[in-house]
Amino acid sequence: MQQLFLLGVPRADIARMVTNGNYGFVVNALRRMREREGRLNIHPATAALDYTFNRKFGIEIEAYNCTRERLARELRETGIAVTVEGYNHTTRPHWKLVTDDSLNGNDTFELVSPILIGEAGLRELEKVCRVLDLRDVKVNESCGLHVHIDAAGFKMETWRNLAPSYKHLEPVIDRFMPASRRDNYYCRGLDHASDAMVRSTRTVDEQKERIGDRYHKVNLEAYSRHKTVEFRQHSGTTNFTKIRNWVLFLHTMVTFATREQVPAATALQDIPFLDSEQELYYKLRTKKLSA
Repeated sequence: MQQLFLLGVPRADIARMVTNGNYGFVVNALRRMREREGRLNIHPATAALDYTFNRKFGIEIEAYNCTRERLARELRETGIAVTVEGYNHTTRPHWKLVTDDSLNGNDTFELVSPILIGEAGLRELEKVCRVLDLRDVKVNESCGLHVHIDAAGFKMETWRNLAPSYKHLEPVIDRFMPASRRDNYYCRGLDHASDAMVRSTRTVDEQKERIGDRYHKVNLEAYSRHKTVEFRQHSGTTNFTKIRNWVLFLHTMVTFATREQVPAATALQDIPFLDSEQELYYKLRTKKLSA
């Protein structure tokens, strides 16, 4: 079950394949495996940091192949509060289905979460992903997955460490992303922002000016609007395992940035904030995308 989970097979499918449909058993078994392994394999450089996932975050899922009205009905039937709206950037206390003219395909939409918190937020997200899968929602190269991480309490030192850390990891991240997400107009890289340039900034606004507009892999414009930092690189997906792993990758990277930055030319196996489960997951992703 653990190997299937790391390969990206949804838990509901694992339940059908392994336990004759006992979904609860699979969820509990995978949770016990994670608890047993713990985070003992975390890099000793940051062993003192608390990587417990209790952070606020938000998700934007771009996709197509289902009308917003139909998807809203299906989500409400599973207990998810959702509204159908026109394009807007307003954070709601519920999920919202909005338009996005940058997407290609029939019945395109963007599904935007309310503020989610930690593991409880991931469980709600998993329920949403199951509905998307059941409705045969699809993604293509025009679609992306955007993740907002709460930045309201960031010290300036965290901001100075975060962008360089992401820039130093770009070659690694690019290899576990599809080619369409390695550099395009909507998620441009950070190579133009030198470490010295970023480290010299005194405010978030200054750093935003050095990095550029919101169409970068790390979007600082989100801070003035939502008090978040937005990560725009991940490819479009409705697969909960992919989304969960990316959210946790970003969470641990941000946690690491509260103390220091990831060195340049860091290899996947040397990323200081990854535990053994995530390292294996991204090794498998890299291998799959390079085949």
